[in-house]
Amino acid sequence: MTVILDGKKLRDELLDGLKGKLSNYVNAPKLVVILVGDNPASKIYVNNKKKTAEKLGINSVILNYPSDISEEELVRKINELNQDMSVNAILVQLPLPQHINKNTIINAISPIKDVDGFTPENSGKLLAGETPYVYPCTPKGILLLLDKYGIEIEGKHVVIVGRSNIVGKPLAVMMLNRNATVTVCHSRTKKLSEITKSADILISAVGRNIISADMVSGGTVVIDVGIYKDENGKTRGDVDFENVATKASYISPVPGGVGPMTIASLMLNTVELFDFQNKRSCD
Repeated sequence: MTVILDGKKLRDELLDGLKGKLSNYVNAPKLVVILVGDNPASKIYVNNKKKTAEKLGINSVILNYPSDISEEELVRKINELNQDMSVNAILVQLPLPQHINKNTIINAISPIKDVDGFTPENSGKLLAGETPYVYPCTPKGILLLLDKYGIEIEGKHVVIVGRSNIVGKPLAVMMLNRNATVTVCHSRTKKLSEITKSADILISAVGRNIISADMVSGGTVVIDVGIYKDENGKTRGDVDFENVATKASYISPVPGGVGPMTIASLMLNTVELFDFQNKRSCD
């Protein structure tokens, strides 16, 4: 019988624990989210993050800048936040307008306030097998979900479809650090289905319908990271859920799987950065 990986349930468990922990804090952690422009989807994401943070007792602030803000001005704003001792975590909501270089902006964030774990220092620590200040939110959420359900990673063949800096690349390294054998596939991969059928754990993070039942072997653990709206406005993932679920041993749904875990990881990261900064100031 296929087990559905319930990200909502685990998110609620993690956030309840975090809320209890924060109730004992004298000062609340402060998360600042930078939103550039008026992308409707980005506004929804940012507001959801703010609501979740405030329910936990995290001080969440949204800084909304016009879409024509210059790259230089945005870097100056981030530098101000880096110097502000009351700010513990900084998140820049992507995507950014075309005239702004994403890497320049991410690189401007202090590594100890980089709640997404995307800065070169945090990425470098991860690649070197060291512990970064925080792990990227979506990969962290995936590992928390696998661990919750007792799914073994060590020695398993993990196939990741998608090579983004947000999910695919950091997740591949995190899996390697857990002693998995990892294959990363992408748009130029040949004979994709042959590779996906060899997976013990198959993770797809592309953002379009790409994984059909004939690409999955029986008993595979399937993690669907992709999310998009189909032509009827229905939320879907990368995986043909109904048909793949008949073959998988475990499968994450969309929505309700990895998405809630990403939000939970963001909140966990915010508190971890707050704790680290307070400990450092006391040492």
